[in-house]
Amino acid sequence: MLIVLIMLHFRTLLALRRGLRPLAVSATAIIVAAGAAGCSSSDSDSAGEAAPKGDCPTAPVQVVVSVDQWGDIVEQLGGDCAEVTTIIKSSSADPHDYEPTPADAAEFEVADLVVVNGLDYDPWADKAVDTLDPAPAVVDGGDVVGLSEGDDPHIWYGPEYVTQVAAAVTAELQKLSPDATDHFAEQQTAWQSSMQPYTDEIAAIAAVGARTTYGATESVFDYMAVAVGLEDTTPQGYENAAANESEPAPADVLGFQTALEDSKMSVLIFNTQTEGPAPEQIRTTAESADVPVVEVTETVPPGTDSFVEWQVTQLRALAAALGA
Repeated sequence: MLIVLIMLHFRTLLALRRGLRPLAVSATAIIVAAGAAGCSSSDSDSAGEAAPKGDCPTAPVQVVVSVDQWGDIVEQLGGDCAEVTTIIKSSSADPHDYEPTPADAAEFEVADLVVVNGLDYDPWADKAVDTLDPAPAVVDGGDVVGLSEGDDPHIWYGPEYVTQVAAAVTAELQKLSPDATDHFAEQQTAWQSSMQPYTDEIAAIAAVGARTTYGATESVFDYMAVAVGLEDTTPQGYENAAANESEPAPADVLGFQTALEDSKMSVLIFNTQTEGPAPEQIRTTAESADVPVVEVTETVPPGTDSFVEWQVTQLRALAAALGA
């Protein structure tokens, strides 16, 4: 463009020296400049669609993920053939009652695929999709793994559930972008390889964890506990209160504390993102009774780079607590 402007200036001066009208010459130069600008390359084609990038043979699929428990997984599965936006990335936001912003709504409007946890964990995402016409494709984690509303929604803690949801995401990406089928297949293979440390830790704990008892301040870790063979001895009243996000009755707290003091629990699973006096009382009792406390989180903690890093860190803490 700079060269065109220089040429414009030069031609104008030349026209003045020859007695021509500079306006006519300038108009010609402007037409040339406009034509040159129209022929310039950009990252988008004439229809406004994103151009291929990296190893992707076609324009990337636009994907929106509701919560960050699934965001990293979907990004790895999509590779260069998907542009992934995760709505809730902050551990300070409660996914249950989140209110999407106008910027969030705009992301949903351009999505080809939306990945939600389901099971009433992120209902705001379902509502956002319901307003769209045409609606994007949706992978609902709860539907994929065969659970229904009312079941424990923390399915990212179930190793088999994680594998099933990942397979469903890959299948949907391949359906939406057939030209990138091979790319998505390669990405899933690479993702499965990256999950090996996670798989190894689970196997190591399962080898020593069978029928080992545990108590939990919240049910967030229960699917993983089942996968490694732990037996839940959390008092039912306390567990029900935690599931309903209400304060447990004093008798339920006392029953929990007594079970810890009587060595009826080999380990305490403590969700660091829960609030209220009861969980802290339970933790204090566990520490006094020399029951190992394993910290877990419901959402991806700040500073964590991947799903595998998050999960393996917690699994290694559990392995140490159990002597695995």
